[in-house]
Amino acid sequence: MNFEEGKPAGQVRERLVVIGNGMAGCRAVEEILARDPGRFDVTIFGAEPRVNYNRIMLSPVLAGEKTFDEIVINTQEWYDDNGITLVSGDKVVEIDREHKRVVAASGRIEPYDKLLIATGSDPFIIPVPGKDLDGVVTFRDLDDVDKMLDAAEKGGPDGGQGRAVVIGGGLLGLEAAHGLNLRGMNVTVIHLMPTLMERQLDEAAGWLLKTELERRGQTILTGANTKEIIGKDGKVAGVRLEDGTEIPADIVVMAVGIRPATGLAREAGLEVERGIMVDDHMVTSDPAILSVGECVQHRGLCYGLVAPLWDMCRALADFVTESPSGYEGSVTSTKLKVSGIDLFSAGDFSGGEGCEDIVMRDASRGVYKRVIVKDSKVLGAVLYGDTADGSWYFDLMKKGEDVSDIREALIFGQAFASGGALADPNAAVAALSDDAEICGCNGVSKGQVVSCINGGAHSLDAVRSTCKASASCGSCTGLVESLLALTLGGEVESGPKTMCKCTSFTHGDVRKLIVEKGLKEIPQVMQELHWTTPDGCASCRPALNYYLLCAWPGEYEDDQKSRFVNERMHANIQKDGTYSVVPRMWGGLTSPKELRAIADVVEKFNAPMVKVTGGQRLDIFGIKKEDLPAVWADLNAAGMVSGHAYGKSLRTVKTCVGSEWCRFGTQDSTGLGVQIERMTWGSWMPHKFKIAVSGCPRNCAEATIKDFGVVCVDSGYELHIAGNGGIKVRATDLLCKVETEQEALDMCAAFIQFYREDAYYLERTAPWVERVGLQYVKDALGEEGAVERYAARFHYSQQFMQDDPWAKRAAGEHEKLHQHLAEVRPFPASQMENA
Repeated sequence: MNFEEGKPAGQVRERLVVIGNGMAGCRAVEEILARDPGRFDVTIFGAEPRVNYNRIMLSPVLAGEKTFDEIVINTQEWYDDNGITLVSGDKVVEIDREHKRVVAASGRIEPYDKLLIATGSDPFIIPVPGKDLDGVVTFRDLDDVDKMLDAAEKGGPDGGQGRAVVIGGGLLGLEAAHGLNLRGMNVTVIHLMPTLMERQLDEAAGWLLKTELERRGQTILTGANTKEIIGKDGKVAGVRLEDGTEIPADIVVMAVGIRPATGLAREAGLEVERGIMVDDHMVTSDPAILSVGECVQHRGLCYGLVAPLWDMCRALADFVTESPSGYEGSVTSTKLKVSGIDLFSAGDFSGGEGCEDIVMRDASRGVYKRVIVKDSKVLGAVLYGDTADGSWYFDLMKKGEDVSDIREALIFGQAFASGGALADPNAAVAALSDDAEICGCNGVSKGQVVSCINGGAHSLDAVRSTCKASASCGSCTGLVESLLALTLGGEVESGPKTMCKCTSFTHGDVRKLIVEKGLKEIPQVMQELHWTTPDGCASCRPALNYYLLCAWPGEYEDDQKSRFVNERMHANIQKDGTYSVVPRMWGGLTSPKELRAIADVVEKFNAPMVKVTGGQRLDIFGIKKEDLPAVWADLNAAGMVSGHAYGKSLRTVKTCVGSEWCRFGTQDSTGLGVQIERMTWGSWMPHKFKIAVSGCPRNCAEATIKDFGVVCVDSGYELHIAGNGGIKVRATDLLCKVETEQEALDMCAAFIQFYREDAYYLERTAPWVERVGLQYVKDALGEEGAVERYAARFHYSQQFMQDDPWAKRAAGEHEKLHQHLAEVRPFPASQMENA
């Protein structure tokens, strides 16, 4: 190309100096050359000693899929052919706006008429001890890749497999982890948030990604906070987490995020907030200085993806060549560059008022699709496993097209939505041959389903129980429902109430399938059972959390965000926003030490009320949220633990004084009550659970209106179940009689465990027994060895349940939940006058 082409003879070219020889700076120059090749005399400064290359492709270089030469964008010939002076390996250290010149580290001074700042972004280094050790690297340029490749080649200290820890489970961190994994290193990813790539993915897609990466041999630790990078002889040796876990490492990659590189601009006095402030033409607060790329802030936003950079460069080139168009911001999308993983994310998937989620899951293919619609327009999309329609959704989103006409078929993709499939939704099912497979999980054909329906299965549940179609993952539920409608017309019977609107399964179905399929995480349940929402709802999440906790004690980690507020805060919220605290008193017993501790707490924290409860406890009212940990610490110091008065759990064991003091007492009811409470406290249940032990048939402890009641008699103990003293009073049913305390304890444990495993979430024992029948319970516990089996499972579960949550919170766990809300107060008038 002739650089002088198009420039009138004798006209002096303006001097354009570009700080940054990266993708944004060079693309801006390319756009200018395409519009007016002779306008500027161009000088480009680059900190790296090389030509411009595609930084997006550093991941394939690390993975060994590409070489450096293959990712070069602008060769030296490009600079030469366009008359561009490239000053590489010489970083600009000063912008002299008064004299319109820049100064490089070498001392070189370059004057400018127009200056373009394209300094990109700097990696964020978390401020932990050891961050400056040899072996701690970032992932921003080719030098970083070379350091990682060198570590992979050296291997471990014993000559074995090298060990890499990647801090950050975002886009860049996962790409680094993948490359190091392919290079033969043992890779652990540490991510602070509970979901990988949480800015691009929702919980469901993040879980699928985590599962796939773990299948490939990586160790993924989410919800993990780095406390320290451990060193030995000045070199990195490992990473210590906040919980004390230590992970050995030969190299640590910091990939926790980026921040706009604004240092030069700030020192030069340009207007800078998070990024360098620019207008729609990419002009800074100095009319002679422009800026593009990751270093800028436009209309309050900073961008870290490539697509917005190209739009910025076009707007800049239009402006400097006197045909201004203006940059109006960008809608962004993300794809993960990990071989074999198809992942697409675009727009806003946070949901909110007025938003509608359309979700499709295919567990057998590992596919998850979610499209968010608001006001009949696509607001965002998350695709995992099948991203073929990502560009189509992205285009609909950018154009703001009305999708109301294709709403029902939108989730199935462009081909289906534009193919007239909505004319008759049952037509395609009717056209299937009798041997067409309907249920792949159980190998059921259309003909078998129709035969089942004609044989009397007139509801979805009846079809499931008869021929097993739709009984496993539920993905064919829609097909079965269509066959029911086609075969029976308006005579389809409604089946049992489903768990919630997110699924076609009942509580019983879900509980059974969790165990049968070995499902051990909430996102896994939702994916395998084809939930129709991305993250569930307020009805199903607490239920799933409980079912998993019950099915897999010691394996499943309690999901706090799936609990109600009282269970998250470990106290009962009151109507004024304060909380009440109920410490546990074993069997209703207390001591001077405990009473003094309670009195001290009441006075110290100005609690306005202390109330004796119906369960023989003391309830302290009016405690502020931020004071809860300190209250618990004081009560813990007196030996008191949480009374779980807030939870779907064992509440209290109420007792009378029994034979120790009462003239009518037949057994030691107080002692037995204390034993039962110490055995059962901390256990999570489908609903709240109350126990009482009465020392004689006079029943002073009201054992016959409790979930489990013991009435002591001369010959032993009568055991009662399923009572309720609430709105709907229900007297207990007699379960059995036993002769010894140990038998009473064993039957109590067995009954509780059977209730825990069989009842639906939020189902008290009274409605549960009314639903299943008393004989059902008696038969289950009456089988040979049943009491021993259920009791053993209960005691095993209790190993993991009897950790006092108050003690953990008092020690600082989840401290943000108890932080004081900010107060906004006006300045005093005197300060306003002096301002």
